[in-house]
Amino acid sequence: QAQVMESGGGEVQAGGSLRLTCAASGAIFRITQMAWHRQVPGKQRELVASITDGGTTNYADSVKGRFSISRDNAKNTMWLQMSALEPEDTAVYYCNAEIQYYEGTFPFDSWGQGTQVTVSS
Repeated sequence: QAQVMESGGGEVQAGGSLRLTCAASGAIFRITQMAWHRQVPGKQRELVASITDGGTTNYADSVKGRFSISRDNAKNTMWLQMSALEPEDTAVYYCNAEIQYYEGTFPFDSWGQGTQVTVSS
């Protein structure tokens, strides 16, 4: 079973920047889609951004123009560059990876433990 781990969270003032990293490790054949989600206590987890192994990206309207998602397929690693951060971006950010363990099999949905991002006003 692969492990997915986030890093790079922390506290920053409004208008600042942070870069999150997600790394998947283990016996992985291929990761199809990778994504960042976030969750605030008492609210549902929401999609922030996603990227396919072909490089197609998708962003939530609330982060378009401020966040940028990227990945390195060879390293099974994904990043989220967050700029112009707002207090409303405060949340736990989770990495999600759809992992194929063998060629021709369906991908499994894997999640990291999350990393806290706090934006102060």
